[in-house]
Amino acid sequence: MRYGLIAGNGRFPFMVVEGARRAGVSLSVAAIKEETDADLESCVDKLMWIGVGQLGKLIRFFKAEGVEKAIMAGQVRHVQIFSKAAIPDARMLKMLLKLPRRNTDSLIGGIADELEREGIELIDSTFFLQDHLPSAGPLTRREPGTAELADIDYGLAVARDIATLDLGQTIVVRGKACVAIEAMEGTDATIRRAGELMRGQKGAAKPAVLSRGPLTVLKLSKPNQDMRFDVPVVGVPTLETMVEAGATCLCISAGKTLMFDREEMIAFADKQKIAIVAV
Repeated sequence: MRYGLIAGNGRFPFMVVEGARRAGVSLSVAAIKEETDADLESCVDKLMWIGVGQLGKLIRFFKAEGVEKAIMAGQVRHVQIFSKAAIPDARMLKMLLKLPRRNTDSLIGGIADELEREGIELIDSTFFLQDHLPSAGPLTRREPGTAELADIDYGLAVARDIATLDLGQTIVVRGKACVAIEAMEGTDATIRRAGELMRGQKGAAKPAVLSRGPLTVLKLSKPNQDMRFDVPVVGVPTLETMVEAGATCLCISAGKTLMFDREEMIAFADKQKIAIVAV
């Protein structure tokens, strides 16, 4: 069985390569020129660079490599797909024209369908990384306090209400009020925006309910999360951004959130007195 990897940005592709190597599997890697870290090339036996719009080239590469199952790991930013630099090839253009809408699920689902037509199955992106998925419960020495638990309950209700809108996976709450919801900007930018909103402009008044207490961050999977793509990811940089923004609690989805550098992440959280809980 030959496995392929469609590599986006960040550490996720490196983790998949490491996990596959531990399993005795060599990957044929399609790296996105606009997104993938160049260092990945030195970590794999076979890699081809493709543009974000070159779906036809991706399929031809996988077919030539005999790939039967493929993994998609690492973000390909939504805005990047529609940038002027992303000139779609004929295969990508044909796929885009068939989409009923151009949100993340539709876009990546369309690519999965095109791969399937060529006999290439897109599989769970955590296939080689099951040990990086947390079980339910507190993960740090400090557990969420009463106010943080109330914010988590509120954030979970918000997440359920917006689940069908295909927005981002990050929600930031303070005082049972929603401060920020992720759109296209990504998790860290959403958390920073929440921190900036709470600090406010110099001399500007803030509502009393929001002027006290820390922020709680929820990074959640969708109710029917497709584990083939867009799996929630957290790591030490997430926590560093939380510290910068004044957030003290992180809630993630048990069994459906990848924790990068888990031990280092928990050690950092304990040092900063950040509570992490999986639900």
